[in-house]
Amino acid sequence: MKKYKFGCRKSHSEPGRGDGGRTGSWRVMRPVIDLKKCIPAKQNKPACFTCWLYCPDSVISRTVPPAIDYEYCKGCEICAEECPVGAITMVEETEFIKENE
Repeated sequence: MKKYKFGCRKSHSEPGRGDGGRTGSWRVMRPVIDLKKCIPAKQNKPACFTCWLYCPDSVISRTVPPAIDYEYCKGCEICAEECPVGAITMVEETEFIKENE
């Protein structure tokens, strides 16, 4: 049996939404879904979901229409880059701060 200097343990946790924590106020860009372009919303049936598949934080729901959990979204822009129809645009976070004031 091999002895480890620092021990050998494995994590038994499962990855899930927001394991990295809440975003807080540091997000610079926010993804916004245009439901007129979004394939699942337009067809009113489960289709595409490329944004859901590629989201590294699992914050996009696999529902019709898809929704984004902004509490955990980091604004990485991967969903916008991968959307085949360009339904997701990145908007500056300051635009939403102005609306809420």
